Amino acid sequence: MQPPVPRFLDDRPAYWAQHKPDEDAISYLGRSWTWAQWDDRIRRLAGALAERGIGHGDVVGFLDKNHPACVELTLAAASIGAATAIINFRLAGEEMDYVLNDSGAKLLIVGSEMKPAIDKIRDRLVHVQHVIEVTPEGADGDEYEAMLAAAAPRGRSSEVDPDDPCLIMYSSGTTGHPKGVTLTQRNLLAHTLNAGTFDFEPGDKNLVAMPLFHVGGSSYVQYGIHAGIPTIMTRDADGASLAGAILQGANRTFLVPAVLGKVLESGEDAVKLFSALRTFVYGASPMPPALLRSALKAWPDTDFIQVYGLTEVCGAITQLSPEVHRDDSRPERLVSAGQPAREVEVRVVDPDTLAEMPTGAPGELWFRTPQLMKGYHNKAAATESAITADGWFRTGDIGRVDEDGFVFVEDRLKDMIISGGENIYSVEVERVLTDHPAVLDAAVFGVPDDKWGESVKAVVELSAGQSVSEEELVAWCREHLAHYKCPRSVEISEALPRNPTGKLLKRDLRKPYWENRDRAI
Repeated sequence: MQPPVPRFLDDRPAYWAQHKPDEDAISYLGRSWTWAQWDDRIRRLAGALAERGIGHGDVVGFLDKNHPACVELTLAAASIGAATAIINFRLAGEEMDYVLNDSGAKLLIVGSEMKPAIDKIRDRLVHVQHVIEVTPEGADGDEYEAMLAAAAPRGRSSEVDPDDPCLIMYSSGTTGHPKGVTLTQRNLLAHTLNAGTFDFEPGDKNLVAMPLFHVGGSSYVQYGIHAGIPTIMTRDADGASLAGAILQGANRTFLVPAVLGKVLESGEDAVKLFSALRTFVYGASPMPPALLRSALKAWPDTDFIQVYGLTEVCGAITQLSPEVHRDDSRPERLVSAGQPAREVEVRVVDPDTLAEMPTGAPGELWFRTPQLMKGYHNKAAATESAITADGWFRTGDIGRVDEDGFVFVEDRLKDMIISGGENIYSVEVERVLTDHPAVLDAAVFGVPDDKWGESVKAVVELSAGQSVSEEELVAWCREHLAHYKCPRSVEISEALPRNPTGKLLKRDLRKPYWENRDRAI
């Protein structure tokens, strides 16, 4: 029997709980739950939230490494019309309190490892009324498990609408602070239905290893839930965790290219183990061509699928199919991002004149899709500048589309770096660098990195009479920013290059590093 098309995020768990209650739904760190058990947990969590005053239009927060509780919270909160803000656990303290306060979260579920960081800033969290601690293994005294056990199950509230916000995902901001991308239930379900790159089959198990604060985790996990197959979730994306999941039978996954590189470096046994994967979806940053060629050779029976996308469209917006990956007659397509997903329209537009560009000519990539976010949380002006009146999303990426509809992403209009799948806005790092008393001005940009795609580089101009070392500036950044945002190298310059009007010529600094490459990102 074919399940009905879902309208709400909790439709599919409820359906599988009714039709195959005793089959495995999700496993994590040695624990597992059947569909009936998992649906009961979701319903109890909805009841617990309601008991604590959470209702339609509210926001709840989650802060931990990967944990099924995050998915449970997303589904339970959505069922009562609330949204879940999933916080990047790598943020520094001042970033963390900004995000939590900006989200307006009234309740926070926090992992034991992260609890000390929250305790330090608890007095600054002006909206948070309840903090619930969750342990990785559900140990004795786990507040989250006790809350579920004591709660009365609650069904979906009648006022809930598919267009209600259900997720707020924070990404680096162009103004120096992270901004929340508000995604609705309709958005996420459209992504699941339209951007699904393969059909699950009986016996498949879906491996979810990418962080849930990223759409590569929270959107990807929905595929297995939708298909009704078991999900194996790892707490981290390290080699031992991935290997353990594959030994448990996981054979479908999404990972960033950097993880694939680590596997190939780990030797023959690791390569052999990963050959059990039937599908390897990768994205969030470009795959270096040499790495991709090595992967295709190492795993001849694995279907490789590249996806390109953005948080604002729930994740994947284009796909490069397994067939194209192994089509030796068209090798140039391996550097493309593939073709648009279902229900996705694409335009290439001159960013200055807004005139549509002819086939094959470069311009800003615009997309229109039901996957498109409701907007940026609390940022109406940013939303208005990103989405046109007729529903086109301006990506800030420069690219072209060939005569067969293949999308080539070649540069960025936005001042953004993508390193290991993480978005880093240069202005955010520049703001921290220029807060240092010795720094007059700073230019931050991405340089090629064979492992991470790009790494962060800074060039700084010092104030008169000041001196500071590269090591001191990197350490300063690490005090104020998540480590992945910090420069890997800092160069001190007598003067940063500028045009006659004083505008910083960052492209001149960036250009030497990207010469003789197929793409400028």
